[in-house]
Amino acid sequence: MAVPKGKVSKQRRNTRNSANFKAEAPTLVECPKCHELKKPHTACKKCGTYKNNTVVEEKKKTK
Repeated sequence: MAVPKGKVSKQRRNTRNSANFKAEAPTLVECPKCHELKKPHTACKKCGTYKNNTVVEEKKKTK
């Protein structure tokens, strides 16, 4: 049976695993109502719409 010859240190393990890791930019789509970039399948933070329905009311500034 295959048995590890010795303990693998955290640095050696992380170095080996980092070869397969690549940070990617998040996927963004344009909101159909306000044309602001947002994450797909989420409500727009600016206008509060999701699938052309208002699900979150817009915040209005008051003085």
